Amino acid sequence: MGGGAARRVLEAWRLGVVKYGDALRLQERLVADRRAGRVPDLVLSLQHPPTYTLGKRRTDHNLLVPESSLAGLGAELYRTERGGDVTFHGPRQAVLYPILSLRDIGLGARRYVEGLESAMIEVASLYGVKSRPGGACETGVWVGDRKIGAIGVRISSGFTCHGLAFNIDPDLGYFKHIVPCGIADKEVTSLRREAAVELPPDEVIHEQLVQSLATTFRFSDVKVKDDSECADMISSAATGQH
Repeated sequence: MGGGAARRVLEAWRLGVVKYGDALRLQERLVADRRAGRVPDLVLSLQHPPTYTLGKRRTDHNLLVPESSLAGLGAELYRTERGGDVTFHGPRQAVLYPILSLRDIGLGARRYVEGLESAMIEVASLYGVKSRPGGACETGVWVGDRKIGAIGVRISSGFTCHGLAFNIDPDLGYFKHIVPCGIADKEVTSLRREAAVELPPDEVIHEQLVQSLATTFRFSDVKVKDDSECADMISSAATGQH
């Protein structure tokens, strides 16, 4: 191709199951690297072991069990600097953490969040599930009054981290111990629960979310890296090395 617009490629790092603390440190390092131009726009695609996280508003009252009892549930708790309220991450939930320069893709914060919503809505529709963005005082993506996808982002000087969590088929029992995203009297649901068709392997749905995200943000292509290609970066971030 010659003479046309430059192709914009989104790197997608497929990382499998990553401990939340390790993913947090990896994001911090990658945001610094993206700001310095050492890495391109990219998205981390992963799952977490059972983990509850609180946003920067520190709404601990929406965690309905004592923190001391979480180990008995097989879960950890992290307090973060993302937006949003308390949420749960666990196996069979697709998590995407975009590390992007919003200036480079020409988006403000609101349009960026709408793009995250759009990616989840599009993927749900592939399986016959009609979903919608949250209304007033709601965040994330909903099927009727049931929440299927959560969003909590951090934007610092135009660079993004944290992101979205889309429920493929997680253990929904974990959500009973919180007021999900601070919204009382609402259910949490999953693609497995809502879809009338058989779902493909989780990895396929991860790929569909990444591709939808790339299309929404007008990337020309997606370059996939698996965890073996990213192992050194993950290991050094986990140990705090630079």
